[in-house]
Amino acid sequence: MKLNEIRDNPGARRPKMRISRGIGSGKGKTGGRGGKGQTARTGVSINGFEGGQMPLYRRLPKRGFNNIFALKFAEVNLGRLQEAIEAGKLDSKHLINGEVLVKAGLVRRVRDGIRLLGKGDLKTKVSLEVMGATKSAIAAVEKAGGSVKILAPKPSTEQK
Repeated sequence: MKLNEIRDNPGARRPKMRISRGIGSGKGKTGGRGGKGQTARTGVSINGFEGGQMPLYRRLPKRGFNNIFALKFAEVNLGRLQEAIEAGKLDSKHLINGEVLVKAGLVRRVRDGIRLLGKGDLKTKVSLEVMGATKSAIAAVEKAGGSVKILAPKPSTEQK
């Protein structure tokens, strides 16, 4: 057997059906699209239509909402902070804020501010300036001899 002699088994592949090529072809006249109307035309999409029955997406109740005024914080855990200090990416003697954390590579961007979370251990005395922090994170920083300054969030642009 040679590569140029390799063939499919007989009947393994069916020839492509050429639709709308005359009545004798078996798929002529309407081309397998049935009668007239919307679905016989091109560009039809009746997704979610259930033949007049109330569609599933309308039978189910609406749940929740998306708060457009919610602030999006960049989150930093105490454990990652300690690792960065030990690796020499952060200087614990200076004030640590959003810009310093971005330069150190702990967060990609500041967004609406930094939020300090209490996962992990902090052994170094640090001075932090963040938008928000959990109670456990503040307690851990103060236990290590450091301080946390919570900045006020930016006021919303809409006043009513």
